[in-house]
Amino acid sequence: MPPNAKGDVGLPARRRRRPVPTEGSGAAPVTRAGGRRAVTITEVARRAGVSPATVSRVMNDRFVGDPAVAERVRATATELDYTPSPLARGLALGRTQTVGFLVPDLANPSFHAVLSSIGKAAAPDGYRLLVTDSGEQPQAEPHLALETRRRCDGIVLCAPRMPDAELLRLLDALRPVVLVNRPAAVPRVPSVGVDYGAGMRALAQHLVGLGHRDLVYLEGPAASSSNGHRLDALAQVEREQPDIRVRRIAAGSTSEDGYRVAGAVAASGATAALAFNDLVAVGLLGGLRAAGLRVPEDVSVTGFDDIPSARYAIPSLTTASVPVDALGAATWARLHALLTGGDPEHDVMFSPRLEPRDSTAPPRPHGAPQHS
Repeated sequence: MPPNAKGDVGLPARRRRRPVPTEGSGAAPVTRAGGRRAVTITEVARRAGVSPATVSRVMNDRFVGDPAVAERVRATATELDYTPSPLARGLALGRTQTVGFLVPDLANPSFHAVLSSIGKAAAPDGYRLLVTDSGEQPQAEPHLALETRRRCDGIVLCAPRMPDAELLRLLDALRPVVLVNRPAAVPRVPSVGVDYGAGMRALAQHLVGLGHRDLVYLEGPAASSSNGHRLDALAQVEREQPDIRVRRIAAGSTSEDGYRVAGAVAASGATAALAFNDLVAVGLLGGLRAAGLRVPEDVSVTGFDDIPSARYAIPSLTTASVPVDALGAATWARLHALLTGGDPEHDVMFSPRLEPRDSTAPPRPHGAPQHS
């Protein structure tokens, strides 16, 4: 139980048990939206001439008796407009029809898009999502993951920041579990991801193709594995093209981080900046504008993820688009297979798509004055 939850912890033992309201107990009846009293399982049982346990088995598709009895119970439930309690149904079936979703930062639109896509894919199978936000605190993730898993039938870890050793230690306790953007190479722990290295390479090559040779990369969170993939891709570009220089500036993952490092980008003299994600890029646009620099005339800027606001930024943001709907569907297909005793499909990696827009252009001719 969370520390701030209301409960009976600390009360004398004889006061901890509270009676469950029943008909005639004097407790206020449960009501539905609109003020109508909800029909109880006892009422259905009485009308159908069976026990409440029989009603429960029929409604949960676990009844093995006379088909005529099952039909009578269903007809009575329909007549009375009876809807089983989701909590009671979960207890009867031994499952909650809920899956957990642990995310580093729900304020990030890219994570929110992944959440939405998984929820959309899970809904037809009758599952809901329980969301936990770790607030970019890797040390909190193990506890939060375990607490979330205890309340759900399975869990999705989206871009967990915790160290590899900690993640591997937890996986057995979290099963069934699917990893998003963090492969683990553990049997029956499928992963679904985005090839961030390929996306960053495409962005860098786009800038090189425009004529840029002096680039700067605004690094994401140090604990982010996708940040490491981006760095590896840029290092490969430098190895393949010795005339290309990519400097690094520690930034982060938010618009505030992008705005904060705009001065360092301006001072670097780089003609193009690759941001860790679109949020950082949007913040950088504002910071460069405040510093008197124009984008893309003075500095070209790229983002990553193609969040909804990227195309509406001024100027519109060149970025790498992530296929979040396909990613969500693939994630749910694997978790649902684990939940139903099936074999999940193999791991899958999606390739981002380059989206050239107005924030990138050829660099200023050598010696041309920089506007301020």
